[in-house]
Amino acid sequence: MSPALCDIVSSLQRSGTFINTLIAALTIGGQQLFSSFTFSCPCQAGKNFYYGSAFLIIPALILLVAGFALRSQTWTITSEYCCSCVPQLRKISLLERRLACLHFFGITGRALVAPLTWLAVTLLTGTYYECAASEFASVDHYRAFDNISAGERQEILAGFPCCRSVPSSMILVRDEVALLHRYQSQMLGWILITLATITALVSYSLARCCSPLTALQHRYWTNHLHNERELFEQAAAQHSRLLILQRIKKLFGFIPGNEDVRHIHIPSCQDWREMSVPSFLCMGNDVQGNYSFLGGRVDEDNEEGRPRGIELKP
Repeated sequence: MSPALCDIVSSLQRSGTFINTLIAALTIGGQQLFSSFTFSCPCQAGKNFYYGSAFLIIPALILLVAGFALRSQTWTITSEYCCSCVPQLRKISLLERRLACLHFFGITGRALVAPLTWLAVTLLTGTYYECAASEFASVDHYRAFDNISAGERQEILAGFPCCRSVPSSMILVRDEVALLHRYQSQMLGWILITLATITALVSYSLARCCSPLTALQHRYWTNHLHNERELFEQAAAQHSRLLILQRIKKLFGFIPGNEDVRHIHIPSCQDWREMSVPSFLCMGNDVQGNYSFLGGRVDEDNEEGRPRGIELKP
């Protein structure tokens, strides 16, 4: 891939507008497939409302939870600033908390894209709403229902979404009720889109107004967070791999991929017991944390209170 194309792909990946558009497009496609293959209104009194409401609301809630859960930034903020189950290892300044809140608002806005798109598309389509509201249509002004009991009326209304065969006098009523429900559903969909757009604009403006950073500082901070996360993951992966290879070589006498097995040996029972006890927390006033299941195999050399390196036990 050419450098220019790599730059374009990287900039699109970091663009919030592109990611939000992609999420919305995937949600729309998923909603259409979901409706085509799974939705089938029961057309029974007492069931239409719950069935239609479930298809309208529950997927939106699932998308909202997934929008938060699938973002690593959510868990980073939770563990760093919100969790009080463990003692604080460092003092968090007010500026850091304000920046964390600003970052969390951005995560929330992106997590709301998929559920709001689902609700808007389903309301504009009208199928779920028509099923859920079919039993509650007002038909008192139609003469075709004058001599029909309330129970029979509800059964007839519940069957309207399935286009069941009805007397010729009720065909016009069925069509008008369907148009009324489609009108109500689409109006709710456009109201939701309008409110979401206004809320997003106001929230973005308030976030920028209340931010302790200027516009250039905010851009720099955003780039800094992205580069910090990317470089840290690369360095952490390389560091942990080299350290683990060093420990495994000491434990087994060779490393994977090395054909020199002259010094291979079988670990003792004590070695296996030490490996079976995980130690991966950096707590208290420890100078250097231990993050490995092979934790009992290393010594820490400190000089003037600073970690200098790791030496393997013979």
